[in-house]
Amino acid sequence: MIYRCIERTIALLLFFTLLPVVGILYVLVKLDSRGPFVFKQKRTGKNKKPFTIYKIRTMVVGAERQQEGLMKQNEADGPVFKMCNDPRFTRIGKFLSHCAADEVLQLVNVIKGDMALIGPRPLPVKEAQKVPQQYDVRFSVLPGMTSSWIAKGAHTLSFSAWMKLDVDYVKNRSARTDIWIMWKTLLTIIKQILYTST
Repeated sequence: MIYRCIERTIALLLFFTLLPVVGILYVLVKLDSRGPFVFKQKRTGKNKKPFTIYKIRTMVVGAERQQEGLMKQNEADGPVFKMCNDPRFTRIGKFLSHCAADEVLQLVNVIKGDMALIGPRPLPVKEAQKVPQQYDVRFSVLPGMTSSWIAKGAHTLSFSAWMKLDVDYVKNRSARTDIWIMWKTLLTIIKQILYTST
């Protein structure tokens, strides 16, 4: 309980600290394409309870309806959809997605108690329903803004490796592990910013 209070306080402080950055991103997103700044989507949370996740919109309006037509180009090997060079990205959206800047609004989810700073990444409801039962333990904790999956390679890993990392995290989580994940995530973001800027 104390840990959750500390986490939500950190999320609140981070959110207000990053508000000027969010303001700049708002202008960039609105200038780049038509549509709302905030993207909302139903995700599966703790105990498989659905919740609304908040992200900065990185794709064209109606992108979810276009996904079916892109399934043959899916780069994931499990019941999830991942596509690095997704044609639905807006110009600024592709950069924001690849350096994880679009995730900043999930601090609101942490403040609300829907998510944690660290935990298994929340899947869209339809994708979560297809996750094999052997990995159900990943749904026993709050989903996180970042996870061991992201720290260890994210999209370069297979779906089964991703799920096993989540299960291992839930069974062996500790403050030391959380600090390591946060550090590795920060390094990954910096590398992505440098890579996409060149």
